[in-house]
Amino acid sequence: MVFSSHLFLLVFLPLTLLGFHALAQATRAPVWPRRFLILASLVFYGAWSWVYLLMLVATIVATFALGRLIVKRAARPVARRLMWLGIVGNLGLLGYFKYANFFLDNLNAVLATHWSLGAIVLPLAISFHTFQQISFLVNVREGRDAETSLETYLLFVLFFPQLIAGPIVRHDEVAPQLATLGRGRDRALDLAVGSALFSAGLAKKTLLADPLATYANAAFNAAQAGAVDPAIAWLGALAYTLQLYFDFSGYSEMAVGLGRMFGVKLPINFWSPYRALNIADFWRRWHITLSRFLRDYLYIRLGGNRTAPLRTYLNLLLTMALGGLWHGAAWTFVVWGVYHGALLAVHRWYRGLLPTPWKDSQRFGGSLGLALTFLLVMLGWVLFRAADLQAAWVMYTAMAKLAPAALGALDPWAALHVGSLLAVALLLPNTWQWIGGFHPVATPAGQPPRTRLWAWSLDWRWAMGIAALGAWTVLAAHRYTEFLYFQF
Repeated sequence: MVFSSHLFLLVFLPLTLLGFHALAQATRAPVWPRRFLILASLVFYGAWSWVYLLMLVATIVATFALGRLIVKRAARPVARRLMWLGIVGNLGLLGYFKYANFFLDNLNAVLATHWSLGAIVLPLAISFHTFQQISFLVNVREGRDAETSLETYLLFVLFFPQLIAGPIVRHDEVAPQLATLGRGRDRALDLAVGSALFSAGLAKKTLLADPLATYANAAFNAAQAGAVDPAIAWLGALAYTLQLYFDFSGYSEMAVGLGRMFGVKLPINFWSPYRALNIADFWRRWHITLSRFLRDYLYIRLGGNRTAPLRTYLNLLLTMALGGLWHGAAWTFVVWGVYHGALLAVHRWYRGLLPTPWKDSQRFGGSLGLALTFLLVMLGWVLFRAADLQAAWVMYTAMAKLAPAALGALDPWAALHVGSLLAVALLLPNTWQWIGGFHPVATPAGQPPRTRLWAWSLDWRWAMGIAALGAWTVLAAHRYTEFLYFQF
């Protein structure tokens, strides 16, 4: 069940909202609304597979039990071993389901063997809830977190708005909200703001992202077949760059909007990433919750930037390579991660050469920095989207051959369509600026928290507009396509 399906929009969501708010109104205790949401989240995941749901619940219970043992034995050396037991257990499941065949295939290629584990079905959301549970165990071990309620921990992992593709939520961010679910909230305001966020995200998905797939698929399918026109390759790369952004940021906004409908504030995941002025700025704006996980639980643990320069560059490369591998069991993702690690290392080296007053200036580089960063990110997305390294090489080779005469192969409507959506991504306020003070969020340094341009407000005109947008997107959802990040 996905957010853009009619089953979710017309059946599951209305019934879940009605049941939750009816219980919240009828009882002052948060226990029944919480249990209702746990049940709804079980149904949400179980609609895909009840077998894997049982495995997911088992990992949640085991991780919670380890967390309680770590708290009770915090002063003993065994606490660290318990933490590593939980980390290895969670990573072991992820490794088997997501990477076993990948490593076995590569081993067969090296040793000329034919070992096989057969087809392995990847459990939905395993990449995301694995990171959530690892962060919980680490924080408990370091005394920064604890949880005494299995119900609250179950809902923390299972909460259906963020279960499938994030944001990657930390336990300490939402546990206090889940513990007092339904209490002390303006439910009418939550529903209004949540509906606006959800409708904006759904519109991004169905009206902006999905139509771009036509151009992206045409280019990358041709590259996989062995040849692609240079102009079509550039158009396809740009279309995919925008498709991925509108698709995933749209999903993230739908998730935050759904959370707000139930009185839970989830962290944002995107902040106008294609307006970044350098590659480090891009990663402060793109998939923010993944970036901070990689920073806090991998990069800093490796030594971060507290080491010698060469070691710092190696830490960046290793962190991003593992981040790439997290996205998928393919060499394209590994190379994509190394590529971004190298860009971050070069940026850090170059920043070290600048005079001190310029080092922390977000405006340094201006439009040139923005254009260069966007180009480098777009070239990286070619690896991310390509079926394999050979197809990526075909795309790069074609893009290198672009000449003015080749532009005649472009459909003018396609070029106008993609160009207009590029302008939307670069020039218009993002959703969080639009929603303004009704859903304040932490913004990247130096970024305006809200806009006056078409700012959302609580009045009948916006209510009618959101209702019309919602109806339009529900009708557009008949041509259902899966969210791109579901494959990760």
